[in-house]
Amino acid sequence: MRIRRSRPEPAADAAWTPRPPVGPAVERGAPVTLRVDGRELVAHRGESVAAALMADGDLRTRTTPQGEPRGAFCGMGVCFECLAVIDGVPNTRTCMTYVREGMEVERQQGLGPVPGT
Repeated sequence: MRIRRSRPEPAADAAWTPRPPVGPAVERGAPVTLRVDGRELVAHRGESVAAALMADGDLRTRTTPQGEPRGAFCGMGVCFECLAVIDGVPNTRTCMTYVREGMEVERQQGLGPVPGT
């Protein structure tokens, strides 16, 4: 029995050439300074807090009540893995929150602080 392929296989000597970018290059927004766990971090306007944390090299945004680290998973606000305390508000999705000048971000421990206590 012969299996038909939907597209032909490339020749063994065929070289892959990347497609050049089309249109203008992507430019980053103006730099903004925020505080993450008490430390200053420079990010760029238009980036999410999750992207700023990843660019800084530490993917963690919170720990579970059992102490297991968590971070951005889906990147579009569906999974709720990237929660952090932002400007005093616990359980804020970092992938859905844009950075802004003077923002305070704390990596959330467990279920986070109880507001008003």
